[in-house]
Amino acid sequence: MENLDKALKSMTFEFFGGGNHKMTAEKFMNAENTFFLDVRAMEEFETLSFGLKYHMPSAHIPINQVCDRINELPKDKTIGIFCASGNRSTMVYLYLKAHGFDNVRIIEGGYNELVAELKPGKLLQKLKEPVLS
Repeated sequence: MENLDKALKSMTFEFFGGGNHKMTAEKFMNAENTFFLDVRAMEEFETLSFGLKYHMPSAHIPINQVCDRINELPKDKTIGIFCASGNRSTMVYLYLKAHGFDNVRIIEGGYNELVAELKPGKLLQKLKEPVLS
């Protein structure tokens, strides 16, 4: 509980006013050193999934499995948390912050914003980018 208390106490007016807890899909998809975490239910994921093969490493861990699978998440990357509405992303954001993950962001905009970043023109741009090693 102490870690949760610490995470909640850090959420001041300045914290929310600064907006550093969230990112637009566009900004996140173009950032470096990122990891996409999809916390939607299995049924949602099986209906519509995002492989992101050409963008970044990713994982689908439904919200109810995050506690058991937290060790699968990298602490050396910025983790963008995605769900359809932002509600589950917000809960997972708080959970990860309470467990020592400093670089986590809620991906704003749900499906519409994310899909806009995966359209052919944007994918072509991504494929033309030099590969960083």
